[in-house]
Amino acid sequence: MMDTTPLRQAYDALLATAPRAVPPPDEWNTEQVLAHVSLVSAATISTVAAVASGAISTYDNRLSQDAWTLDRVITLASGEAGLRERIRVQGEALCALAALLSEAELATKVPTLLLSNGTCLVEQPLLLRDILAGLADVELPGHTKQL
Repeated sequence: MMDTTPLRQAYDALLATAPRAVPPPDEWNTEQVLAHVSLVSAATISTVAAVASGAISTYDNRLSQDAWTLDRVITLASGEAGLRERIRVQGEALCALAALLSEAELATKVPTLLLSNGTCLVEQPLLLRDILAGLADVELPGHTKQL
């Protein structure tokens, strides 16, 4: 079973961060960052659920960077407050699911494609455990600093 404390702490830190007044040039605004985090969280929940159900899964973050999709998520969540609530609930759900995974499930290799600003960071199978650790240790803290 996985200790989800670091993941919970990463979500809590992101949600406790006050939004910045104006983003630096060529960076997402607060709502876009939060929409991206919501989409990444949803994709991670989907991957964890697929592995737990024995289904074949992939992990691909391209959709979470698409401008139209970000705008749609912002609209559907009704802006920043709705996005923060969505992320809070997604974090709780992901931590609850991840805490129940067996060692064999956490060791499942998931074909992964991760991009950042158009650059491929990862294009190889990753252990589900490493995907979750990357979310807690890199992805969420990076966006916390961005806010």
